[in-house]
Amino acid sequence: MNTQPNNPLHGITLENLLLHLVHYYGWPELGRRINIRCFTYDPSIKSSLTFLRKTPWARAKVEELYLESLRTIEQKSTIYESTTPKKGTVL
Repeated sequence: MNTQPNNPLHGITLENLLLHLVHYYGWPELGRRINIRCFTYDPSIKSSLTFLRKTPWARAKVEELYLESLRTIEQKSTIYESTTPKKGTVL
């Protein structure tokens, strides 16, 4: 099996990537961030997958937004961990 340790998208299906973005941003915000019809007019996972599989430039934008969302989640997690008192700490 071919492993790609430096590729953060390795092993992530386009469907799972899209589901993550819809859950994280919602269709309206996703359509605002990437202005493509399948996100702004009667959006669905099925129609979006069909379009993204046929349109490399749109898929690239979606993949970049996915990576950006992961970085944001990681940053928020780091901030939360640094501001949360450790177990046994007296406030």
